[in-house]
Order: sequence, then C-alpha cells, then structure tokens
Amino acid sequence: MRQVPRYLLIGNGRVARHFQHYLSLLELPFDTWNRQIPISDLATKLHASTLVLLLVSDKAIDELAKVCMEQAPSVMRIHFSGSVVSNLAFGAHPLMTFNHSLYSLEQYQRIPFIIDDYAPDFLQLLPGLTNPHARLNRSLKAKYHALCVLSGNFSCLLWQKLFTEFESQLNLPAHFAHPYLEQQMQNLKTDYPSALTGPLVRNDSATMQTNLLALVDDPFQAIYQSFVECYQVIKEEPHEYTGFLSIQDPE
Repeated sequence: MRQVPRYLLIGNGRVARHFQHYLSLLELPFDTWNRQIPISDLATKLHASTLVLLLVSDKAIDELAKVCMEQAPSVMRIHFSGSVVSNLAFGAHPLMTFNHSLYSLEQYQRIPFIIDDYAPDFLQLLPGLTNPHARLNRSLKAKYHALCVLSGNFSCLLWQKLFTEFESQLNLPAHFAHPYLEQQMQNLKTDYPSALTGPLVRNDSATMQTNLLALVDDPFQAIYQSFVECYQVIKEEPHEYTGFLSIQDPE
C-alpha cells in the first residue's frame, strides 16, 4: 500500500497560506512551522513528515534546507523559488501570482509547476497533486524568472499606473479600462504573436512623439521610450523561440 504523504510547510507568508489551503482542499495531511515557533518543535515535525516545503524567501532557502537535512536527512526538501538553484533542495516553482484571497480547488489544480530538470518524478516530488508540470534546466532558471517578472510584475505596474491616473487625473472610473484589459489578455491567450497593436506596430512616430511629450516629468516616460527602442531592435532581429520547457501531462 502506498504511503500517505505528510507535508511539512515551513513559512508563514502568502504562498505558504495558499498552499496550506490547497492541501486542505485536497484533504492531504500537513503540519506547519515558522520562525515564531520554537526551533525545538522543528525536529519533531520533520520526523513526522515525508517531505518539507520551504516556502520562504530566496535568501533563507539554503539556510533552512541545511537545518532540515541535519535534523531529518531522509525527508525530501522542496522549495518554490523560480530563480534559486540549490544543492540542498529541489525546485518546484508554481507559475502563478498569489494575492491575499484564497483560490478554489480548480484554480489551484490548474497551476503549472516548473520543476528542476534533475528533480525526482512529479508524483514523488509533490505527491497527491495532479498539476501540469514541466522540467527546466537549472542553467535557464535565471532567464525563466526574469521573463516571469517582466511579463507579470512589471506589466502590473503599467496597469496600476493606468487605473490610478484614470481616477486621479482624468476623472474616469478605473473599471472603464477593464474590458480593454480583459480583451488584451484574451488576444494574448488566443494568438500572442499578433496581439500587439498601436503606434509601435504602425510605426506611427508622430503619435509616439505626442505620447512622450504628454509624459514629460513622469518617470514612465523613460519606460515608454525604452519600449520604443526595444521594439526597434526585436523588429529587426526577431527572437527564435527554442522551446526549452519539456511539457508533461498530469499523471
């Protein structure tokens, strides 16, 4: 009979809270520990677990992985960082953004995990989960994470800028931009190579100059200008997408 996995979740941040909820929805047993709990409790909880998830800041991963390895060498150690390459724990990055509200079981089960190329089979790494997953060579993790930050985190700054200034300067409701945002996301999902529209694609230099003048004394003017310059480069030297992820269907 297959052993029922018992997780130990280390950390008390947003990702830890979400993953506790996910395991609860799956009715998988788990325990928790964080730095507010006596360190003496950690060894007891480690010995009662089959694997430990290090849901902590990047700089704390190896430190805590070493402690876990010393106290319970047989317990598998996994971290969720998208950029850290560790010799003390396997990486399994959930490709998702986590806000303060918890998600439904269906939402959690749709999250892809990007796992280290040298990690064990997904069923051993995260037993009880059926999420889609892909392996990524450790030499590509820094590039992978940079792309995630560029697309997700940095684009968030642009939309926050639009919503804020609609209301504070233009006297427009922020929600008026929601259909625009939703259609842009749909265009990207449906056909991302042709989703870009506007003056960049039209090479409308007059409009771009007007836009830049409207952003004088605004730090986002430099961002606009950098996108114009970046687009000129990638338009002349299109990237070749090499498909460095090896996608696997859920078991």
